[in-house]
Amino acid sequence: MKIGDKIPEILGTDQNGEPVKAEQFRGKKLALYFYPKDNTPGCTAQACSLRDGYKDLRKAGYEIVGVSVDSEKSHRKFIEKFSLPFPLIADSDKKLVEQFGVWQEKSMMGKKFMGTVRTTFLIDENGIIRDKIEGRGVDTKNHAEQILENMETGRD
Repeated sequence: MKIGDKIPEILGTDQNGEPVKAEQFRGKKLALYFYPKDNTPGCTAQACSLRDGYKDLRKAGYEIVGVSVDSEKSHRKFIEKFSLPFPLIADSDKKLVEQFGVWQEKSMMGKKFMGTVRTTFLIDENGIIRDKIEGRGVDTKNHAEQILENMETGRD
C-alpha cells in the first residue's frame, strides 16, 4: 500500500479476537502502526510514546491501532503490562503486513530473515493513506510527537 491508496475494509482481529474494520474509523484520522514484536525495547518505547501522547493524539483527531504478527495472548499481556489504551491487531497469518508491504527481508548481525519493517501509516477520515513514516525514520521514543509534528507540517 502506498500514499493515496484506500486501506482494506477488514484489518484483522484485535487482542480480544474482535474484528477491526476500516469503517470503525470513518470520520477520524488513523495512525496504523506496524511494529516487529511485543515486549522488545524499541517496540515498547514506541508503544509507550503513543500511550503517553494518546490524549494529544485523540485531541488532534487520531485513533491509534498497532499491528504485529504476535498472538492475541501476547498482545493482551503487552497491553496489560504497559497500560496501552489502544487496540493491537494480531496479524499471525501475516495477511496485513504483506498487504501493506511491511513484511520484508531484514538482516541482523549478518543473518537475513523475514520480518516487519517498523512503519506508521497516517490515514485520513475517508480511509486514504496520506503519509507514512518508516524504518529508521520512526523515532520510537518520541513517536506520538512525531505524528503530531507530521500533522502540523501539513503532510497528512
